[in-house]
Amino acid sequence: MEEILKAIEEKDTKKVANLLYYRVDDLSDEDLKELLERAEKLALELRDFDLYKLVVYYYHELLETEKIGEFEKMVEEEDTFEAKFNLADLYFLIGEFEKSLSLYEQLLEEETEKGNMENIAKIYYNLGLIHEELQEYEKALELMGKAEEILEELGKSDEVLHVRIYTGYIKFEMGNIGEAKADLADVLRQVRDKPSLKAQVHLAYEEIFEEEDNYDGALQECLYAMLEAKGFEYEDVAFDAFIDVIWQLMVENDFERIYENMDMFSRGIPEMANFFEAVKAIALYKDGKIGLEKASEAVSKVEDRRLLDLLEFLTEAEA
Repeated sequence: MEEILKAIEEKDTKKVANLLYYRVDDLSDEDLKELLERAEKLALELRDFDLYKLVVYYYHELLETEKIGEFEKMVEEEDTFEAKFNLADLYFLIGEFEKSLSLYEQLLEEETEKGNMENIAKIYYNLGLIHEELQEYEKALELMGKAEEILEELGKSDEVLHVRIYTGYIKFEMGNIGEAKADLADVLRQVRDKPSLKAQVHLAYEEIFEEEDNYDGALQECLYAMLEAKGFEYEDVAFDAFIDVIWQLMVENDFERIYENMDMFSRGIPEMANFFEAVKAIALYKDGKIGLEKASEAVSKVEDRRLLDLLEFLTEAEA
């Protein structure tokens, strides 16, 4: 919490949004309410609609406090691309897809008249996300293709690669797994010096391998993603993917696969070795290989409260 408060004091809205996104689950309702009030004040002061969108979303989802009407009124007054774009994204986040689509279509007309190609690409990409969520995959691919074409013309190479990663993921969702793997491999060879994008590719591969019940492959991809994402925005996403795989293995009573892979994580990410050793010990205990005392000893070496909560969460997994 202190880190978020410091970012608010420094008026670093991007950092505030990033910290809120990754730390929100660790906050009590009381602390969350205080932080959201301060972040809201900062967002309004600086007219930062990206941060304001996140604040309104958390009020809605976590505190059951409605501020969407206030956002809508402000957007009407502001009448800027940034304000309307973030409101459309908020509608998407809360599941109001028709409202989101309608506002994006309105924006598309406005930005096309202005000839603002970068904004048009952003709209096409977000429209693609909505249609992917609605499982309208062909339409999603069409829209992603339009976004990619514009970004390529604008010379936005990293953004083009990001779109291609998501396009590969959509093909996987459509069942075109071979094509998806090939597309992702094509991107992977182009991002060898771009850790954040590499992490995204490995996360996409992780989902594919998990869908194929290839959990060894999924865990390997989790490790690659965690290594590449360290210090970047996908760091927590990669770690969450790892936890999801471990949870699934716990539910399926595939304990051996867990404890046979944890040394790989301990050696690859030594600063978290105590956590991985604790996960290994829980799996060994559940498989009857060690006693409760030895498992508890391994868990006791973990000091971080969040990690301890995750260990408790994994312990409670049942088939």
